[in-house]
Amino acid sequence: MGVAGRAAVSAIRTRALSRYYGQRRTDRGTGPVAALDHFDLDVEPGQVRGLLGPNGAGKTTLCRILSTVLLPASGTAEVLGHDVVSAAATVRRVVGVVFGGERGLYNRLTPRQNLQFWGALYGLHGRRLRNRTDALLERTGLTQRADTRVDFLSRGMKQRLHLARGLVPDPPVLIFDEPTVGMDPVAAHDFRALVAELRAEQRTILLTTHDMAEAEALCDQVTLVDRGRILATESPERIGALIGAEERIEADDVPEAAGSAIARVAGVLGTTGPAPGRLVVRTSGPDATREVLALLVRSGVTRLVTGPPRLEEVYLRLIGSRGMAVEA
Repeated sequence: MGVAGRAAVSAIRTRALSRYYGQRRTDRGTGPVAALDHFDLDVEPGQVRGLLGPNGAGKTTLCRILSTVLLPASGTAEVLGHDVVSAAATVRRVVGVVFGGERGLYNRLTPRQNLQFWGALYGLHGRRLRNRTDALLERTGLTQRADTRVDFLSRGMKQRLHLARGLVPDPPVLIFDEPTVGMDPVAAHDFRALVAELRAEQRTILLTTHDMAEAEALCDQVTLVDRGRILATESPERIGALIGAEERIEADDVPEAAGSAIARVAGVLGTTGPAPGRLVVRTSGPDATREVLALLVRSGVTRLVTGPPRLEEVYLRLIGSRGMAVEA
């Protein structure tokens, strides 16, 4: 089932979606903790949308509701116009889900047997099932290990099998929840190439992550979430506008005295030294940037770069460092 011809319908749509768990003590007494708090989300067909937030932000809860694993406490959620509660069976046919980690696989079976089992559940049999299984094994780089028991696969290989399983029904909508967890850099690179292929096929992808580099590399738009609420939605390139005219300067071989002087310049919002002699400066705008650049040049610095803030810096400003991955 493709998304063509359904342009008027959001691929994913939630309104006032809420879900609670447990109890928490507050100044006003004891109450439930909101995993999702009146969550409104629209994802257009064919879009790759990143859902970026720290652990506990509500990302996995949203994925489980959209895949009909969990029921909402209130509000609504739809996939291609189908309500996840009243039309759950239809939703399951149009959504492919990949959760991070190792759960959901049959460890005593091989990758081929796992995919054949899941294919049979989706009504595939005989030659169609064999062809679909072989195609998915090849697409996810598992052909060489197709007949090895899952117990003996590496964590990265198991995650590839999760990806293959999510593609079994050939769904128009895919939900990837931390899909590169456990993958080595080569496998993660292959996964990003696969996402590009799926985008070219006009599939809609909801990708949850707490890795800013992954969100920047893969997503058309990024929705920042924390404590069950949406903070903002923007393209990775434009999300820096959330902190106004802020600019960023990176410089190498900066003398210690120059670094101290820069920190005192009016309009400098912060400085960090991720390595000896290397300085990253955030400024409030062009005037402060010019003064910092002039000071760096007078200090003999010749290697520097200016530009907008990175996505990870915007996020850390908005939310803080709770559970965030900031590696390049």
